[in-house]
Amino acid sequence: MTDRPLRSVGGASFPAHPRPQAYPIPRLGYGFRGESWPSLWPLSTLSPRLSETLMKFLVMIYNDDALMDALPPGQYDEMMNGCFKHADELRADGHLLDSMQLQPPAKTKTIRVRNNRTTIIDGPFAETREYLGGFNLIEAADIHEAVRIAQSFPWAATGCIEVRPVHDIDAERVRVGA
Repeated sequence: MTDRPLRSVGGASFPAHPRPQAYPIPRLGYGFRGESWPSLWPLSTLSPRLSETLMKFLVMIYNDDALMDALPPGQYDEMMNGCFKHADELRADGHLLDSMQLQPPAKTKTIRVRNNRTTIIDGPFAETREYLGGFNLIEAADIHEAVRIAQSFPWAATGCIEVRPVHDIDAERVRVGA
């Protein structure tokens, strides 16, 4: 058992993540076309929130191969290196819960069941310029803080980043009596 304070989610108690008193500005030294990341809202603008209830957000990273291919040689590796350092900082601050990079769409299988008939298609359901390339599961006080955190990743310059609140599945389990 942990000696950390507990927080209540959907009637159940879970250990609260420890929170520092201040959030450092990530100094990553990388960027896209000479820009420094994060360029919009530094994480230092976040206020300490030791007693607030935190929400989970899925930060989805969409890639555009045309923009990725247009990067100068070595730029992608530099961006990835900076992202790993930044992810380590977010994890240390208690914001980053998990992150994964996905394989390319060509390795996708799309499954549908209609009228008791299963169809499996190679590749993604839709042909789009941007595709889901990875995700980060984060905790933040609200959607505004989640957007500030998401803006600190460089991938909006080579696709887009979508931030979506995660539905509390434990609360849903309680609601439906499962």
